[in-house]
Amino acid sequence: MEEKLQALCNKYEELCAKSEQPDFYSDPKKAARLLREKNDLEPIVNAWQSYRQAQADMQEAQELMADPDMKELCQEEFSRAKEQKEKLYSELQIMLLPKDPNDEKDVIVEIRGGVGGEESALFAHSLFRMYTMYAAKMNWNVSLLNYNETELGGVKEADFVVEGRGAYSRLKYESGVHRVQRVPETESGGRIHTSTATVAVLPEMEEADVSINPGDIEMQVYRASGAGGQHVNKTSSAVRLIHKPTGIVVACQEERSQVQNREKCMRMLASKLYEQEQERLESEHSGLRRSQVGTGMRNERIRTYNFPQGRVTDHRVNLTLYRIDAVMDGDLDEIINALATADQAARLAQNNQ
Repeated sequence: MEEKLQALCNKYEELCAKSEQPDFYSDPKKAARLLREKNDLEPIVNAWQSYRQAQADMQEAQELMADPDMKELCQEEFSRAKEQKEKLYSELQIMLLPKDPNDEKDVIVEIRGGVGGEESALFAHSLFRMYTMYAAKMNWNVSLLNYNETELGGVKEADFVVEGRGAYSRLKYESGVHRVQRVPETESGGRIHTSTATVAVLPEMEEADVSINPGDIEMQVYRASGAGGQHVNKTSSAVRLIHKPTGIVVACQEERSQVQNREKCMRMLASKLYEQEQERLESEHSGLRRSQVGTGMRNERIRTYNFPQGRVTDHRVNLTLYRIDAVMDGDLDEIINALATADQAARLAQNNQ
């Protein structure tokens, strides 16, 4: 590990020297890439330097223990430096784990009503609201792709893009089946119903990231429905793409022009094809997906929202919070932080096998 860290330090110093050259910004794209790499390395370098300082402090304290008058003081200093060194070692192990190459990407989120009829659609709407409120807290932008409502204000399906640095690194833990237990507004007898909605989170891919044969795509156009201004139901601006080899269907109706909707559909299709290929590769290494908290399958029940008890339980990390109102208002950080920590621990254990 020490050799790897020293190599990273050398790389960081090299990037610092390059950034000070007069012609560094002559190629803005290259400069931005190198600065991003430098910024990614900086916390690792700082932790490594602190680790080495703790090592030096331990050695110095141990040498001074030979003096009886200094022994007690040096023992305290030695223990402090040792504790710091062990803490930094654990942090460095996590920092050196391979990063998910998609962590900095924007995401496409798909929410679908599941089991439970109208109540599941109302719950899907609650989840849509929860994620848009979380995005607002994170200063991320949300743009709709496809949104189909029910008569009672529920959501049959909602597809939207979340744009912001690190969006995928946080929201990737939300993929799976979300279960709600509450008394529906449509229930006159006061009985608690259990319903579900599914959430899928995909890193947004460009067409260039995935090979798509234009001949494999069937395009359909239709009139948009729902909110959207005067063009709704007057022009065939909504677009549906069918990928014939896989049967994947994507649709977008939120933009005013057919061209814009098709462009967004192509990004959705690229993301779905990427996800399908990743699932194929991971199935060949069957333990990989199951060992990582952040890559739950769509049919895996991940969380329960129990309104009568005011609790939210994430089943992957056995975390229960008794503040359901705050969670439904987008306060997701405690849950996501626990999932990220568990994911790191699982990958670290796998890395050390």
